[in-house]
Amino acid sequence: MSSTPDPRSIRWVKSTYSGGEGQCIEWAPDHARAAGEFLIRDSKNPNGPHLTLTNEGFTGLVEFAKHHG
Repeated sequence: MSSTPDPRSIRWVKSTYSGGEGQCIEWAPDHARAAGEFLIRDSKNPNGPHLTLTNEGFTGLVEFAKHHG
């Protein structure tokens, strides 16, 4: 069971697929390596909510974005 991390203490990275249109997501690769869960947030709202995904969920999201982005 994981505890909810403080998003202010996490290093967030913008997606390499993000363009300049303002439709960007960020993820926390260091947290993913350490905890095995993938945190994702809207770059326009860094203090807002974030998603916590499993490895399978993150892989599915990336595949969806590749085919529908």
